[in-house]
Amino acid sequence: MSKSTESPWRSWLVIGLILVAFISLYKANPNAPAVKDLTLLEFYQLLGQGKLVEPVTRVLDHEKGETYLTGEMETDELVESADKSIDGTPKKETYRVALVPGENEKTMDDLLAENVKVVVREEHSALSPLVINILFMVGMMVLFYFCFFRKMGGGGGFFSFGKSKAKALPPEGDKRKITFADVAGIDEAREEVQEIVEFLKNPEAFKKLGGKIPKGVLMVGPPGTGKTLLAKAIAGEAKVPFFAMSGSDFEEMFVGVGASRMRDVFAEAKKRAPCIVFIDEIDSIGQKRTGAGAIGGSHAYEQTLNTMLVEMDGFDANEGVIVIAATNRPDTLDSALLRPGRFDRQVVVELPTLKGRREILELHGKKITFAADADLDRVARGTPGFSGADLANLLNEAALLAVRKKLEGVDMATLDEARDKVIWGRERKSAGYSQKDREYTAWHEAGHAILQVLLAPDADPLHKVTIIPRGRALGATMALPEKDVLNHTKKYFLAEMRICCGGRIAEELVLGDISTGASQDIATATQIAREMICKYGMSEKFGFQAFMEPSQFTGEDLPPAFSEETSREIDAEVKRLIDAAYADAKRLLSENRDKLELLAKALLEHETMDGRDVEALVKNV
Repeated sequence: MSKSTESPWRSWLVIGLILVAFISLYKANPNAPAVKDLTLLEFYQLLGQGKLVEPVTRVLDHEKGETYLTGEMETDELVESADKSIDGTPKKETYRVALVPGENEKTMDDLLAENVKVVVREEHSALSPLVINILFMVGMMVLFYFCFFRKMGGGGGFFSFGKSKAKALPPEGDKRKITFADVAGIDEAREEVQEIVEFLKNPEAFKKLGGKIPKGVLMVGPPGTGKTLLAKAIAGEAKVPFFAMSGSDFEEMFVGVGASRMRDVFAEAKKRAPCIVFIDEIDSIGQKRTGAGAIGGSHAYEQTLNTMLVEMDGFDANEGVIVIAATNRPDTLDSALLRPGRFDRQVVVELPTLKGRREILELHGKKITFAADADLDRVARGTPGFSGADLANLLNEAALLAVRKKLEGVDMATLDEARDKVIWGRERKSAGYSQKDREYTAWHEAGHAILQVLLAPDADPLHKVTIIPRGRALGATMALPEKDVLNHTKKYFLAEMRICCGGRIAEELVLGDISTGASQDIATATQIAREMICKYGMSEKFGFQAFMEPSQFTGEDLPPAFSEETSREIDAEVKRLIDAAYADAKRLLSENRDKLELLAKALLEHETMDGRDVEALVKNV
């Protein structure tokens, strides 16, 4: 959080000291390469055998006060070539012969008598070995000081991983700051967090009546609903220090680092109170504690969580520090984190309603040029279940499509195409597949579409049906609800199961064979049937009971939610529901075989048909 105040020259000083240390080490060991020491007798033997390689160097080492001969000599081993063959050349080795006083001149005369070339070299040293060793030790001590003491208190270096990674946003003066005016579609959540901003601006008004601002606010909601955006708006409105970080910033390979960073965050926040600490994706460090699986019975993230619990509401006063956290998995959080005094308030940031989607589209559409027929109200009605991020992505995709089409503005057709691309994937018109595959796809999608129309109003209205590959599917039958659906009925689930069966049944009725195109339909139908029985109590056999397995995030060794006998009965009930749906769907398609054939032929001709055209076709037959 705090920037290092060290000057750049200090870093260069450390690098220089390291270089001096290595140079000193090298100078203290000049004979590091492998050199064979010879006696004077061995030297004369090699001289007589002619194995000395000229020239021979006579070294006068003034530092050590000694004289010696050095050079290369031939050995009895032969050099190997690249192909591992022996080329007959003897290997060479460096030798060294120490000369004792009184033998220097005699040895030189012997070499001259043998016509051996001799080179004289003198070595001087500016520093004595004692001075070199002292410099080496001083350099190592300075390096140790910079690594272990200076860096532990600064913002960088190897030993700074225990410091916080929180980013302090400027309290004011940022022209790009986000305010509540940039947040749309989540009015209730915005009003709740706006109280925090008002308290920070005028705390006396709250204290006068004895009110206390919440110490922590937990924002809960599906991904893309605007939790982080809301936190940024608080930072833009509050005009107080705002520390932003993610739960993953506290994770590290070293145990205890996360707890150290958590303490550092709150220590810095207390210095700058009143302030806001925002932790995104808090579920990565706030999971329910199990007390098993690690040394001492505690996971590393549990140490971080324990530190956070103490910092938020422990023995030390923590006035003026408001913690705001965001998660889309509140069921995984530890109960001690959610109690009053820590996260006093939970702000639910849900998916936007029709009104909210309209506001979000208007907000993100300010920078987009629309054509005259573009209707954002219609887009809002056709995007139930979309989050704010989805809507922003939809408008961006529409703008990109309009540029590719070289349009002057984004028209309604482009908006519809962008919505379909976001939901079902992009059309793959270039995907080559045989006429047989086209026929199977046409009958398959016709079976879905006919049932979608026949089972209305229990099922969602048909939006579009196509046999053009889209995403990973060879075709698609698209249905969209006319308005926001907050509750589904048993009739709706039964209708959806029948629609899932329609594609496979159409292939079997007309073509006398079945394909792999129904794999996703089978999975969807099975999931619907199992949730009806185990989650929603919509089974006549089991009635008002729930058979949900324990949460995988609790870590507790709980007994099974139901017995093996009950599990077999649930499987049998799932099969009964699916078989009944399949039989009823087959009856409906058999009774409307003429409509099925008419729609399949129309799909082979047009490839894509609007839901209203399909409804008119079915009703007029």
